[in-house]
Amino acid sequence: MSLIELKHVKKTYKNGVTAIYDLNLEIKKGEFVFVIGPTGCGKSTLIKMLYREEKPTSGSIMVGGINVAKLKNRKVYILRRKLGVVFQDFKLLYKSTVYENVAFALEIFGTPKDEIHSKVLKVLDLVGLKHKAKNYPTQLSGGEQQRVAIARAIVNGPKLVICDEPTGNLDEGTSMEIMQVLEAINKLGTTIIMVTHDTDIVNRMKKRVILLDSGRIVKDYAEGTYEHEGA
Repeated sequence: MSLIELKHVKKTYKNGVTAIYDLNLEIKKGEFVFVIGPTGCGKSTLIKMLYREEKPTSGSIMVGGINVAKLKNRKVYILRRKLGVVFQDFKLLYKSTVYENVAFALEIFGTPKDEIHSKVLKVLDLVGLKHKAKNYPTQLSGGEQQRVAIARAIVNGPKLVICDEPTGNLDEGTSMEIMQVLEAINKLGTTIIMVTHDTDIVNRMKKRVILLDSGRIVKDYAEGTYEHEGA
């Protein structure tokens, strides 16, 4: 069953630059998908449209039964409840503890305190940071901070997690630790879409790979690697 379906999607910015041309894409529930391609190929635009940071110029985007392309600004929170986003630069609250950073994602939706407590500890345990719940981000390594960001993204039990270069600032060993965490989350049934330039990760993971170039999907491999396009 499809979780995401894009039909004839085009995105042209106000400056006249077209980032995405007539893009058609289907992603099923539970898939793990890498989106790769050269700088400026449309990767960021594509994922920003999925979580409604950007709107398509034309075409339809369905995410979890929601027509994202037609979603009004005041209704965006409905979509955001269904997904989590992990960024390259973590985007943590540095004056808040690990626990508070993750809890915040539930507090904004008015989740009861008892429920917040149990959910936060559960996801911190999943990412291996339960023992650092009272620490502050500045007391953590880069990899640990990214695991906090992942915990925050999944604490609400989303069907979809979108990762924008989540290992971009991390060394090779730490990057693979993050990928193990993401794979564990994927095995629990969460769909994951990850934008990356990291050839080693793509080649090791052997997941579905979508190659973008100049705003178009040029290749789509079921169990692909970066090597196919000579990168």
